[in-house]
Amino acid sequence: MAIPSIETGRDADRDRIIHLITLAFAADPVVRWIWPGADTYLEAMPQFTAAFGGRAFEHGSALYAENFRAAALWLPSGVEPDREALEMLMEETMAPEIMEDAISFFGQLTEFHPHDRPYWYLPLIGADPAWTGRGLGSALMKHALGRCDEEGKIAYLESSNPRNISLYERHGFEMMGRIQAGSSPVMTPMIREPRR
Repeated sequence: MAIPSIETGRDADRDRIIHLITLAFAADPVVRWIWPGADTYLEAMPQFTAAFGGRAFEHGSALYAENFRAAALWLPSGVEPDREALEMLMEETMAPEIMEDAISFFGQLTEFHPHDRPYWYLPLIGADPAWTGRGLGSALMKHALGRCDEEGKIAYLESSNPRNISLYERHGFEMMGRIQAGSSPVMTPMIREPRR
């Protein structure tokens, strides 16, 4: 089997990659807990993707595989998601009955981020559901983790879907704990030390 081609997403690719990520997360447990209705999900998820991982485009760390069949948005050390846009989006689109649990849930996210060393953060990775199971996620991971290793930096992510944990473990990530609040699904923070 040929090794999937990996390209760097440019600003001109932004909408295409955001639409791909939106499609990839349509059955994600955490995301669909936040936006269970299809209409709300389809309206909110592209905005969420842009706010959560969109700064990857400015830093040359948005990646896509095989002509936009899978994509990953990585944030380098010191680059954060657009928290103001995320908070505004959540206030406008989240159901009031989960708001208290969601505040607690998202509050736990920052507790697990590495604070003692520079790191690469992977907020979003996903494949078009028509192209899953073909090694595209692994190819994207391998490509980005090679850079982490070259720079001697740790990699960090939160797995919002338990089915993806084995993929991350195969690439050297280890579970750090669990994030859960009230009615929320479990999210698993994971870290990977650089390999020499």
